[in-house]
Amino acid sequence: MNNSKRSRSVLVGVMAVALIAAACGGSGETAAPAPAPAPAPAPAPSEAPVVDEGPQECVPADPAVPVSFQLNWTAGGYNAGFALALQEGWYQEVGLVVTIVKGQGSGTTAQLVATGQAALAYADAFAVMQTIAQGADVTIVSTMYQSSPNAINSLEGSGINTIADLKGKNLGEPTGGSGTPTLPLLLEANGLTLDDVNRIPMPNQALVPSLVSGQVDAIIGSTEGFNLILEEQGYEVIVLPYADWGVPTVSTSIFAPNYFLEDNANTVRCFVQASLKGWDAAIKDPDAAIAALVTTFPNDTQPQLNRRQLDSAVSLFCTGGAKSVGKAEPEHWESSVKIAQDYFDLNRDVPATAYYSYDYLPAELPTPCPLG
Repeated sequence: MNNSKRSRSVLVGVMAVALIAAACGGSGETAAPAPAPAPAPAPAPSEAPVVDEGPQECVPADPAVPVSFQLNWTAGGYNAGFALALQEGWYQEVGLVVTIVKGQGSGTTAQLVATGQAALAYADAFAVMQTIAQGADVTIVSTMYQSSPNAINSLEGSGINTIADLKGKNLGEPTGGSGTPTLPLLLEANGLTLDDVNRIPMPNQALVPSLVSGQVDAIIGSTEGFNLILEEQGYEVIVLPYADWGVPTVSTSIFAPNYFLEDNANTVRCFVQASLKGWDAAIKDPDAAIAALVTTFPNDTQPQLNRRQLDSAVSLFCTGGAKSVGKAEPEHWESSVKIAQDYFDLNRDVPATAYYSYDYLPAELPTPCPLG
């Protein structure tokens, strides 16, 4: 892409200090920092930074570079590919010392990056675009989930078999999750408004107990998270994916602030390359990926559940017309950004290409779609 470099924001100094402080470890579990207030709104993002003309080869760093990678969620099969890349030494091969940091929801992760508390991160693309609408200067560099995993979860017998059935019901909403800000899209696509639903915000850990106890009739969950936990507990779960009910959009992606991309282009390129290698291996050998996840996060993993989470995550990697794992196609970006423009007040004069870049992807992606 022929995009001009973005100017650095006033948060550069703060973000650089935060990145260095967060990246001093090697591997293992790290608690996510608390989110800071959202930045002041701004009219539009600037153009995505350019590394060179198109993808360039990763040049292994010497000496090694510390990198802190902020996840969107807690340890689970949905991030096992990163754990496998870590434990197999593929980040080390490209000169990176990576610390994987657990998250508390895509919305929280996006805000951590927007407010200077994290740099290289993983979150739902819509949560990232929402921070852009609020003034954040960031770019998505690789998209793993080509469809959102967000879903309405309810229990069998609740009477909620369609999105329209939510009318008049109590709906548990996770704080900091990506499904909450996109709920208006889902409701409108199915003839409802926010006024038709009794929304009850609550911490993530309260959602499953609240549904089981009958405090709420349904929760904003996913296809690879709370629904699997409920099934592990013996419940029959109704899963209504956003993607199947009118909100087919790009989703979980690797992204970073543009000052970081400008100053650390090779680091980001090497990180993406090693990460895609990890995910390629995880798809081919899921048991090895789960073993790596348990090694990386020994205190809060459940191998049987995590394996199901991994399978569910992988099922979203080649949807949306994707030709390769890790890359959302331009047409899918166009339709997704159009939806975001309608609901997040994104500047309609800014093209979809301002929100993502292919410049940090390997010239040859390791995993073609569809998956064999």
